[in-house]
Amino acid sequence: MDNKFKNDNLDFLFDCVLKLESKQECYNFFEDLCTMPELQAISQRIVVAKMITEGKVYKEIGDRTGASTATISRVKRSLQYGADGYDVLFERLGIKKEDK
Repeated sequence: MDNKFKNDNLDFLFDCVLKLESKQECYNFFEDLCTMPELQAISQRIVVAKMITEGKVYKEIGDRTGASTATISRVKRSLQYGADGYDVLFERLGIKKEDK
């Protein structure tokens, strides 16, 4: 992560997330932490990233997720020029990158 984003508050948040031990604990924590629209936006982005990684096209991604083309483009830029955070998780989850 770029140093301009790194701070004690984010460090504490990430330390907390890393202590969660089950999906139910994640549900409980994120329900307390986030509003439903915030959770929906975050989950939408990760699904968009997964679909882009799998080689899906914008129309299919938009139709399935309801994401705007702006959101899809933003996520695609993160996949191409970001910190490889999505790639690490998808590799650990066994999600294969579609070669183009």
